[in-house]
Amino acid sequence: MSAAASGDGAAPKVLVKEKIAESGVELLRQNFEVDLGLDWDEAELAERLPGYDAILIRSATTMTPELIEAGRRLKVIGRAGTGVDNVDIPAATRRGIIVANAPESNSVAAAEHTLALALALFRNVPQAQASLVAGRWDRSKYKGAELYGKTIGVVGFGRIGQLVAKRAQSFEMEVLAFDKFVSAERFRELGVEGVESLEELLGRSDLVTLHVPKTPETENFINGETIAQMKDGARLVNCARGPLVDLDALTAALESGKLAGAALDVFPSEPFTEHPIFAREDVVVTPHLGASTAEAQDRAGVVTAEQVTAALTGGVVTNAVNIAAVRPEAMEALAPFVPLCEKLGRLAQGLGEGSVDRVSAEFRGRIASHETRLLGIAVLVGILSGNTEEPVNLVNAPQMAEERGIELIETKDSSAEDFTELVVVRVHSGGGEVEVAGTSVGPRSEPYLVSAWGESFYLPFADHITVFRYADQPGMIGRVGTLFGEEGVNIVSAAVGAEAAGERAVMALTTDAPVRREALEKILALDGFTLGRSVDL
Repeated sequence: MSAAASGDGAAPKVLVKEKIAESGVELLRQNFEVDLGLDWDEAELAERLPGYDAILIRSATTMTPELIEAGRRLKVIGRAGTGVDNVDIPAATRRGIIVANAPESNSVAAAEHTLALALALFRNVPQAQASLVAGRWDRSKYKGAELYGKTIGVVGFGRIGQLVAKRAQSFEMEVLAFDKFVSAERFRELGVEGVESLEELLGRSDLVTLHVPKTPETENFINGETIAQMKDGARLVNCARGPLVDLDALTAALESGKLAGAALDVFPSEPFTEHPIFAREDVVVTPHLGASTAEAQDRAGVVTAEQVTAALTGGVVTNAVNIAAVRPEAMEALAPFVPLCEKLGRLAQGLGEGSVDRVSAEFRGRIASHETRLLGIAVLVGILSGNTEEPVNLVNAPQMAEERGIELIETKDSSAEDFTELVVVRVHSGGGEVEVAGTSVGPRSEPYLVSAWGESFYLPFADHITVFRYADQPGMIGRVGTLFGEEGVNIVSAAVGAEAAGERAVMALTTDAPVRREALEKILALDGFTLGRSVDL
């Protein structure tokens, strides 16, 4: 593979700012001029960065907009690890810089650590070790329990959740899983029972392990209410995200005997050393070691070096987390429709319920003359965003959908009736289906919603959309407006679609703030309202 030349005709220059596996550095040296800047401070980095075509970092270096702007030759930023919180992705995208990471480099390590904590928790390993080295032989005090024959409930069934399930099966545990974005067929393929609700999983599991992302919906996911739904004497393991668990509620449940133990690798903020939970003998803790294996660290470095190499030599950057990795000629024609497709996917998912088995994306009008694979992927990004442990992007969405058994079907039609271009998205789950449609309007390609739940209207997309199905009778919009006003939520725009001489109607509203579940429930309690959903895009 020959390296692409940099601006001055020489081989591209790569800066390795933080320590990675030597094999990753050697891979880069086969193609590029490589410098190690492990001891550079922020000032030196800012001064010298303009001379490099690529930079490879871990978690200690923050690529701010100012630093990215200083890197005038930068074509790619490689992040050796999963998270990219320390990279300003919008700033990089505006500059046309690819941001690539190694999202699955630590999956095995995280899955193994989950089982390690479970075993330590069930067999009282750290407590017994501390007792023994302190000079006590407390053999009877630390009698444990077996994993064999127990039921493990896996909350979140992405890559790591599936690896945990496979390993739990080797202990002959019964495996339950809850993830509404995994198809029933995928659960069957892996020999796992997919349950319909989180409440069912909590009520049946001897061990609950968390593998979901941190989102507003999952923060304090394990709290007093969900703990009350858990089986008496159950145990909890969290190797995913610290804010998923309300530590005060967990401590209370351990004190009361509701739960028999907990194992935690992550915490609400880190470093984290001060909390009553650390004093408990029925708790096992580690300082965020889930990804801390030599193999995972080496794998992250090598994978990221491969991504940087691909970016600088015209290859396929499979782990890109921004749109810059897509072919420019495809982006020129389809870029205006990518945000529309993502919003339609997110809305269709939010208006439905239950698992997602199949997704249909139909492209009508002029866009049907192009290769629309990118747009279908954008629909998947919208459906999966915020519902997977790993960040979803235009490159990894197909793989993440495949892992969950979600099938994407794309169709094209050169005619679009009332619109120049139209995108129709259908989400199929079980026996149900949700359909939404949208188009792009004007020179700035503003995304508009033109139908939902079988009714047509014309509404600009916004960050917060609420949709109601109700009896078509006077005063219904006013009732919603009054209650939203009481909630302090302003309606920005509204549209109604109704059957001709029919009895049903659909109302779609955009608001300046999220609509609380309690507000929806108040409206649905009013006479005539049958269904309501609020979706944050």
